Parts: sequence; structure tokens; C-alpha cells
Amino acid sequence: MSEPRYAMKVTRDVYVTMRDGVRIALCIYRPDAEGRFPTLFATSPYQYDFDHVPALPLFLWRETGPIEWYVAHGYAYVHADARGSGRSEGVFGFLDRTEQGDNYELIEWIARQPWSNGKVGGFGQSYYAMAQWFMGIWNPPHLACIVPYDGLTDSYRDSVYHGGIFCGYRSAWYAGLRSNNLHRPVNAPTGRAMEFDLGYEILAHQTYDAWWKERSAYERLSEIRVPVFSIGHWGKLGLHLRGNLLGFEEVKTSKKLLVTGARDVYEAHHLFDQIDFHEKELLRFYDHFLKGMDNGVMEGAPVRIWVRGEERYREETEWPLSRARYVTYHLRKGPSGSVTSLNDGRLSATPPAQDESPTAYAYPDPQWKIGVVAIGAAGPDPVRRVLTFTSPQLGEDLEVTGPVCLELWASSDQIDTEFIVKLSDQHPLSEAEREKGAQPTFVNVSKGWLRASHREKDESRSTPHRPFYTHQNPRPLEPGKPYEFEIEILPTSYLFRKGHRIRLELANGDSPLTDNIFSHPYLPWKLGKDTIYHDADHPSRILLPVIARERNVVSVNLLGPP
Repeated sequence: MSEPRYAMKVTRDVYVTMRDGVRIALCIYRPDAEGRFPTLFATSPYQYDFDHVPALPLFLWRETGPIEWYVAHGYAYVHADARGSGRSEGVFGFLDRTEQGDNYELIEWIARQPWSNGKVGGFGQSYYAMAQWFMGIWNPPHLACIVPYDGLTDSYRDSVYHGGIFCGYRSAWYAGLRSNNLHRPVNAPTGRAMEFDLGYEILAHQTYDAWWKERSAYERLSEIRVPVFSIGHWGKLGLHLRGNLLGFEEVKTSKKLLVTGARDVYEAHHLFDQIDFHEKELLRFYDHFLKGMDNGVMEGAPVRIWVRGEERYREETEWPLSRARYVTYHLRKGPSGSVTSLNDGRLSATPPAQDESPTAYAYPDPQWKIGVVAIGAAGPDPVRRVLTFTSPQLGEDLEVTGPVCLELWASSDQIDTEFIVKLSDQHPLSEAEREKGAQPTFVNVSKGWLRASHREKDESRSTPHRPFYTHQNPRPLEPGKPYEFEIEILPTSYLFRKGHRIRLELANGDSPLTDNIFSHPYLPWKLGKDTIYHDADHPSRILLPVIARERNVVSVNLLGPP
């Protein structure tokens, strides 16, 4: 690998004129030495003026990684303020074609500089990673590789309208972004006012139309020609995970996939700030493709995944795993006797009988306080007032790795409804504690979403265990009529331990308490009653990709959790 040899010099406020006359502002960090160096290119609306801010969870937008460390290893690092943000001119467009074209021009400008060796690599997390997917699609001649760390590819499905259900995250993100760009200390010059109204555009484009298509890289991932190292996290369910997995699957060039055990947005952010992580995972990739070092980085298995529950990395030759055997658990009437919920239903390997009665619930529930979370004597209770279906205690360890699908038969007395689904690992609870009214502890494993009116499938993109919806032609429900809904539950790799239970949770809402910044506002049109069917003619079931344990080969854990 590269050795740290160089001091860093910084050149701020370098302006590059684009094809339409707009000037984009750059901050250039590079070795304080003679010679030509490869460049890591990072671009975002987060302002290079704040690159000095400490990398703390409080500043989630601080996603540049260890700049000075890379410069010491012989890399130039160029941070651009995206058009219409920071010190750049023009109007922000949120990953629109104009911004994509700017990044193409900036990469080619970098390659012409006397300090450049002509090779540029995409760099950075989240927004920086989303921009990288488009860099690869545009294929500038001097782009040598991209490493989208924690980067979605579908702005509609992965961020703003999960399964067609509106999520408040991106609108709140933009309000924070605008204030960060504009607000300054008293008596200091104000920053940049961002005229673009992303909040309005999100609400104006409720379906997947041309506006979203322009900003969704998944439409063109097969056009990427440079090598790709896609890095995702099992815990980023409401934002980036799906993009990193689909990105790896659909890219046709040289590629690697790493999925870490980061449990949430904060752990994923923290990991990217750790020098150990860059040294073990990213540096060799950049050394190979930007410096031409023969370090074997592309040899061996192309996929490494963290198996949650087992808390180890494992190497794989593919994703998803073709050896996964799908096991069916049927939704059944209860009680499971293991948890207090609206219905305490069961998950069973045995199909339901012809006359098994359905499960219904009215909403909003009068006990919902923080979203769908009720408040009991012991405090917030996430499952007390939602539907649950819980398996018996497992007789042996069970590994679930891959895409998960729920085939749900349901009706509503309304013309539309929403399904928010959670797959959880329910821990054992003693009878004594159960008699005292205690709820079992649990770990959320994965989530899925679908708005009933958005049930039109894109058959060309759907697979047997991963439905893909167009979100283009919403159709009302006929009240009272049962429909079969296939709900994508995001892929996972999780080891359910012997004695634990698999639990499915279902409601038409969630909560900021349990879903953090990726929760969905409970809109006032959601008043009604839904019915879940689980009989022989309407066999609601969840399909889990099970990996036989004797086939597992655990690799050396290089990093520890996560």
C-alpha cells in the first residue's frame, strides 16, 4: 500500500467555469511536493468551508473522510461545492443532469492540471456517493474508479417514497441543508441562499415521473465502465442499503461489494471517519486503480458481508446467494403467547385451514402516541398496538441472507391504505417476566413498505422474491375486496439464534422513536379499517432465504463490529 510521506497544502476558492458560464468553487488539498498525483474527487452541497468541522454524529453531513491522511499517502483531494451551494454559482438542482454534467467537466479539468497524473477516483459518503454513481454513468475519460460508500441509486424508492409511502426525511434534510448554507454568526456575512425548493418538488412529484427518473442512477447503472467498489450497511434501511446492493448487482464492470454491520446512520457515519477502515478497505482499491499498484485487490471473493447475530464477516462469490433456500412461514391466527400486541398472531410452517378467520384492525388506534408507538406503565411500547405474527421458538440457529418477500392478502374499507412491515428477532422471555406483563426484547432485522394504490408491478425488473413497482399509475382499491400484495422487505444477513423467535410486525404507520429520521408522517387521510387474510384461499406468507449452516465458511474478522 501507499506509505504516508507528504505534508498537505491547501488552495481554497478555485473557480472552474462550466459550459454555461457558471463557476463552480473548489478546495484543493494536495501533497506539498513536486510531481503528479492521482486525485480523489468529492462533490456535495455541504460546503468545503466546513471541512474543518469535527467528524461527530452531530454533523452527519460531514462525510469527506480523512482528507489529510489520503494526502499524506500521495493523493490530491478535490472538494467541490455543488452548483448553487456553498461558494459555487448557479442554482442547485439536486443531482439533476446539469449537476451531473458539472461533475464530468470537473473531472476532466482536474486531469489537465500540472499536479495531476490524469487519474481521478470518485470519493465520499451518502450525497458524495450518490453523485459517484452518475460519474460512472457519464464515464468521463479520466475517471478511473468509483467507491460509492453508503449511496442510494433510486432517489424516489430509496429515500422519499418508500413503496410509494411519503417519508419526511428528505424534506427535513433540505431544510437543514439550506440553513447550513445561509446561517452564520451574528455580524458575519451571510452564506448562500439556495433558491431551489426541493420540498415543493418532492410533494409535487408523488409518482415516479421524469423528474425522478433524471435523478435516479439505477435507470442507467449498466452504462458504468469503470471499476466499482460498492459499500453498504445493513442498518441503513430507510436510505442507502438498497442502492448499494442493486448497484452492485446491475453494474457489469469489475466490481466489489462490502456490506458492514453498522446498525444505523450514526455507526455508518462513524465508520467512514475511521482511518483503520480506509486503510483496510479503500486505500488498496484506490492504490490499484489510481496508482497502478499490483496489490491483488480484485483477487479472491468479490463479496464480503457482515452476518448479524453471528457478528462476523463472510466472503461470498456472488450477491444474492444462489444457494439460499426459501422457507415459507404462514401468517396464522394466534395466540403465540409470547408478546402483547393487537392480535398476537402466529408464524407457522403449516398452511392455514380453509375457514381460518381474518385479522382486522381500525386506525388510527386511540393508544398511538408517538406514531404507532403506545405508552404503557413501563414506557414506550413499539408493538403493543400493532399487528404481530410470531414463530415458535427456533429449535436451531437459522441464518436468513438475501432478499425477503411478504405475500400479503388484505382488504380495506377505504380506497387506499399503506403497509409498513418489520421483520424482527424476538428474544426469549421468562415465564415469570411474562406474567408480570413484560414485553420481550427484540432486534429489528429489516423493513418493507407498500402503498396499496401503487401495486402496479414492473414485471421486467421484478424477481420471484423481490417485487419491483412502477409507482407511475396509482389505482384505487375496491373497498372490501381482498387483494394480494407482494411487499419487498429489504435484504439482510442475520442469524436467528436457537430459542429466539421470528416476528413480523404490521401497521399502516411507524414512529420517529423506532424509525428515527426515516419515519413516515401519519397523514390525516388514513382513517379506516384493514383486514389481513390468512386462510387456504388467501395464504398470506413470508418467504425467507435460508442458508444451510454447514455450508457457511466464516472468514477472518478484520474490523470487528461493525
